[in-house]
Amino acid sequence: MEFSDIAVTLWQGLGFPLLRIVFYISLGLMVANFIEALNWTHNMARIASPLIRIGHLSDVTGASFSMAFFSGVSANTMLAEGYDQGKINERELVLANLFNSLPTYFLHLPTVFFITAPLIKGAAFIYVGLTFFAAVLRTFLVLFLGRMLLPVQATGNIEKQLAGNRVNGWRQALDKAWKRFKKRIKKVLYFTVPIYTIIFAFHKAGIFHLLEQFISDHLSFLSWLNPQSIGIIVLHVAAEFTAGLAMAGALINAGDLGYREVVLALLVGNVLSSPMRAVRHQFPYYAGIFPTGIAVKLIIYNQAFRVGSIILLGIGYYLLTI
Repeated sequence: MEFSDIAVTLWQGLGFPLLRIVFYISLGLMVANFIEALNWTHNMARIASPLIRIGHLSDVTGASFSMAFFSGVSANTMLAEGYDQGKINERELVLANLFNSLPTYFLHLPTVFFITAPLIKGAAFIYVGLTFFAAVLRTFLVLFLGRMLLPVQATGNIEKQLAGNRVNGWRQALDKAWKRFKKRIKKVLYFTVPIYTIIFAFHKAGIFHLLEQFISDHLSFLSWLNPQSIGIIVLHVAAEFTAGLAMAGALINAGDLGYREVVLALLVGNVLSSPMRAVRHQFPYYAGIFPTGIAVKLIIYNQAFRVGSIILLGIGYYLLTI
């Protein structure tokens, strides 16, 4: 093969797709960070009052739920203070922490979507939709459990407990978004560029054919997945979500996997990476907010609840798309 042919192949198969992905991710991250900086979800606080009445939850939980739309750490800090002051007991603390999974999901939704869409295209709508419905399912289950386990409580004005979280004008929001963008884009590029390049090289070298052979011989418990999906799961677990997405995007562009296979692989990776994610990211800051014993208990309930809902939705999606 001549040099010009190699150059064309590299540009069409690697260079142009990678530049396009980096451009859209950068644009999407900036837009998402700007939206987050404007606290676009602050108006969602209005839904807290009727929800906490349904679930027999207190104003502390309602305020924390509203706070979680723009700051998970602040929301958990509010719960910890309420628990320390005796305003909520341990049972409500656990339910309140689980209740915050929906606003926490909304908090990161713009970033997650604008990262997934350029990489896995239409599969992003399916994956994000399934994880969204899993969060909604968890919310309704918490309300049901609260209504069954907690006594009716008098509620006041949730908004009195929320203050000082809005930015002052578009300029401040833009500055805040730019600072977040510079921090996040480095991490995204750190994984996306090398992973995409490696996957391109692996595809050309026939590595996936060898992987398929290995899967058929040793990993029978994942035989229901396309063998080429395993790499997505491995990267999701061993590295992080962005690494798995980069591989998924490369496989979609190469025509090796369809949307269904990619979505199922990402859901499996999401489930299998939960213990590591909890240890790496959740426990350090939970232990700084809550007593150690409570922190461990909250993380266990939180991860089990989240994983269970994702497995349930994943099974449903698998059966509906056979």
